[in-house]
Amino acid sequence: MIDFQPADPDFETRVRDSFDRQQVMRLLGARLGRVAPGLVEIELPFRPELTQQHHFFHAGITATIGDSAGGYAAFSLFPADSSVLTAEYKINLIAPADGDRLIATGRVIKPGRTLTVCTFEVSAEKDGRAKPCAIGQQTVMRLDGRPDTPVA
Repeated sequence: MIDFQPADPDFETRVRDSFDRQQVMRLLGARLGRVAPGLVEIELPFRPELTQQHHFFHAGITATIGDSAGGYAAFSLFPADSSVLTAEYKINLIAPADGDRLIATGRVIKPGRTLTVCTFEVSAEKDGRAKPCAIGQQTVMRLDGRPDTPVA
């Protein structure tokens, strides 16, 4: 893994605070795990409401936490007065998301001044064993001068 240096020494607090403001993560029941420069993990415990007809996690749910993991990995490297938006992502669903929980890991591949390229992997953990169920690549945009703060 590349050793990235965050622009903001308080990056972890900023990432965690922003994650806590994401209503969709709260709705899904997702939790933020590891946060390191250029790397973020999100976990999501199984709930029947998050499944499709075969009782696997729905692909849209899998994509949602993958997108957030990659976006927050990039955000961890950004200056304190900036925020993040996904510009695009592509996901490959490589196995059924059959598990007790999903774990999404986002990693920065190429940081940039405006655009940052990330990858993410989502694994389904069942009976203590994790199996990749989705991989993706993502481009995120850094919005300078627009701090990621609560809306008044």
